[in-house]
Amino acid sequence: QVQLVESGGGLVQPGGSLRLSCAASGSIFSINAMGWYRQAPGKQRELVATITAGGSANYADSLKGRFTISRDGAKNTVYLQMNSLKPEDTAVYYCKAVVVTTTPIGEGDYWGQGTQVTVSS
Repeated sequence: QVQLVESGGGLVQPGGSLRLSCAASGSIFSINAMGWYRQAPGKQRELVATITAGGSANYADSLKGRFTISRDGAKNTVYLQMNSLKPEDTAVYYCKAVVVTTTPIGEGDYWGQGTQVTVSS
């Protein structure tokens, strides 16, 4: 199976920055897209950003310019640099990976457990 472990969340003041990391491990043959999603209290989970194996990034329109997604293929890790944070960015941030596995053989979506980001003074 595949495990995704996120880190880097926490409490930050408005205008501050955080960098989230998500490392994938397990029966991985290859990882296609990786991405970040978030869910605020009382709201549906929403896309933050995704990145393909080739490095093509896609962002939620409202977050362009403040958030940057990147990945290290050798480490099976995806990052999310978040700048100029606002209180409305407060949410649980989830990592997702589309993984081709060796055991069992196949492709599937895998999610991390989430990391809390709180933006407050």
